[in-house]
Parts: sequence; C-alpha cells; structure tokens
Amino acid sequence: MSKRLQSKAVCAAFLCLSLSAFNAAADIELRDFCPAGFELTPDNACVLHTLYDGYDSLQGAGVGGLRSALPGARDGFSPQQIDLGRYLFFDPILSGDDSMSCASCHHPELAFTDGQGRSTGISGAQTRRAAPSLWNVAFLERFFWDARAESLEAQMTGPLYSPLEMGSNPAELLQDLGENERYARLFREAFPMRAGPVTLDQVYTAIAAFETSLISLNSRYDQYAHGYHEALTGDEIAGLNIFRSFVARCAECHTPPLFTNQQIAVIGVQEPDGLPFDAGAGETSDNPTWRGGFRVPSLRNVALTAPYMHSGTFETLRGAAEFYTLGRGHALPDEEKQRMILHWHIWEPELSGAELDLLVAFLGALTDEAFLPDIPELVPSGLPPVGKMPAILENLATGNTE
Repeated sequence: MSKRLQSKAVCAAFLCLSLSAFNAAADIELRDFCPAGFELTPDNACVLHTLYDGYDSLQGAGVGGLRSALPGARDGFSPQQIDLGRYLFFDPILSGDDSMSCASCHHPELAFTDGQGRSTGISGAQTRRAAPSLWNVAFLERFFWDARAESLEAQMTGPLYSPLEMGSNPAELLQDLGENERYARLFREAFPMRAGPVTLDQVYTAIAAFETSLISLNSRYDQYAHGYHEALTGDEIAGLNIFRSFVARCAECHTPPLFTNQQIAVIGVQEPDGLPFDAGAGETSDNPTWRGGFRVPSLRNVALTAPYMHSGTFETLRGAAEFYTLGRGHALPDEEKQRMILHWHIWEPELSGAELDLLVAFLGALTDEAFLPDIPELVPSGLPPVGKMPAILENLATGNTE
C-alpha cells in the first residue's frame, strides 16, 4: 500500500480525528521576525550577533584563550525561511512512512541528540552511529562523524534518504510536499523570488536555515569568559585550568569558544561490546592516516548528550574523560593499534581522579539552552509533530481497540 493510501486508511480508522489538526494547520503563518540573537536587516535577512564579535583573534591569549573570536557563522536567511525550516524539522512528512521527523533523532530536550549510542531509524532499524548535536552548526565546516559532507544541505540528504534512517527519496519527498496546499503556500512565502513547484533545493535551504539558528553561546562559561568571574564555581575554574593545561591538552582539540577545532582526530576509542571496528573518516576519504578518525565534536551542552563517542562507548562524561588518561591506544585490539596513527595529543596525562572530577564539573558549565526553539504544536502536514503518534491513535490505526 502506498504512503498516501496508508494515510487515508489511518484517517478512516480513527474517524479522521486529525481533521481538526489539518484545519488548524491551514492557518499556520510564517514568522516575520528573527530568532533570538539575530538582527533583522532591511533586506529581510537574519544576521547573528554575539559578544564574541568584539574579539579579534581565533586563538585569544594562546590555545583555549577565553576571549577568542568565533569563526564566521552561516547566516543571512530570512525569518520566513528559518520558520519554514522549523516546521519541516518537526514534521514526519519528510520520512518514508510518516513516522519520523528530523527531531526524532535530534530532540531539543537532549541538546538535539537522541540519548542513544546508535540512533534508531525508520521501522526500528539501528544506524551505525550516534546522532550528533546540532547546537552551533552555523559555525561548522564539515558534517557527519566522518566529516564527509561539506554543507548542511549535503549532510541532510544522508538521513532523509537512508533506508536505515528516514527512508524517503527525492521524488516522494517532492510529491508529498508539493501536494500539500499548506506547504505549497508556505514555500511561496519563504521563497517569493522563486515561484513555482516546491524544489529540493528549497527544502534543504529551509532546513539549513533553521539549523543555523540553533545558537548556544551564553553558558556560565561564556559569562566567565566575558568578564563575570562569579559565573563559575571554584571547582569549575579549577576544571577549566586543567582543560586548558599543557598536561591535559583538552583545549587543543576542543578549542574554545566552539570547543572544537573542526579537525579529524584518531583517538583509538574502542567500540561498544559486539560492534565491529568503525574506520570512520578512513573509510570515506583518501587519507590512510585517518583510519579510525572522527570529527572532533563540540563540547557545548555536552552534559546533556550522553552516551559519548561516535557509537556511545561511554555512558558518562567521567568515563569519557578518563579514557584520555589511560594511555595511548590502550583500548584497541593489537591488530588495530598497529594499523592506526593515533593523534599526537592522545598521550598519558595521568590525571588523578580528583582532577577528572574537576574537569567534568567544568564541562557542566558549558550548558546553555536559552535559545531553544519553539516546538510547533501543529505542523502543515497535520501529522503529530516530531513523528510520535499518540498511543490511542496508533491503536486505532492498527485496528487494536483494546
């Protein structure tokens, strides 16, 4: 049965209880104002402003300097494009069977991750890796754990069309959106200079516009970096000093203020029990030295994104931090240790248990969710936002009346 026939059957099964949602969705209007932190320019573009704009150097006072500038952000989208992307992000119409949205794996309440070591896709399929956080992706240059995509638009085609993730395809996606009168209207409003049917380019642009509006730069660490010394506790300041120290060297890869240097690092992390070795960037690039390498993730909101590493090897931040002090390649099988070229920063700092606790305390000060976006109560498709159908409707749709 086709996706559209399934939808009709489901609607009939529960007597079109979603009809009111469809009618309400017809009244959806796109916002004409920018998200928090952005300024609306006379040409209807949202431009990001942060306190880091006042700093000149990307390094500040040495690696990990507090008053370091940010790299350039991708901005300039219109408020309407950003808001259309917000609706698309939470709308399960993007998936092959209307069961998942982007937010199914990038939950706002979990720092835009899903709390799993390996994400669960369409029909319960398990993917190879964890869903990375989307906070501050406006500043990133490459995407996916293996850094194989050079833009957000290129990245999103992976999950959208993967049979293990959202299970759609370009033709189905365009048909679903193009046949929806609400979306057709909203796309015309968001892209007024490009009249005509909905295009894939417009879909990707809108979602990228929303994702680049997810800014997290006002944690207690940021307040401390900008001069408010009382923002951090004594333990957190001690942890920051360990983080920046030449002994621990955390800041050399997780460089403030993004807390990533955006590079590939081969750190020799083991896979969870039972999983085969993941070659990472060594599998998707022509660089043999990247075998077992992955993009250095940002540590922004890291206290909310357990489990840790590309496939959830460590359940806690303490466990992830301890990994780095146990010796080069200690967790690798001997045959892999001989084939991999570990990053030179991965050595044996021999941090004490107390120092690891201080380090973890500091990482907790990187949490900032002040600019969490609003989750739509309704999406233009009329489907339940985020892709989770209420249990009573699931029962009706499957014929289960118990």
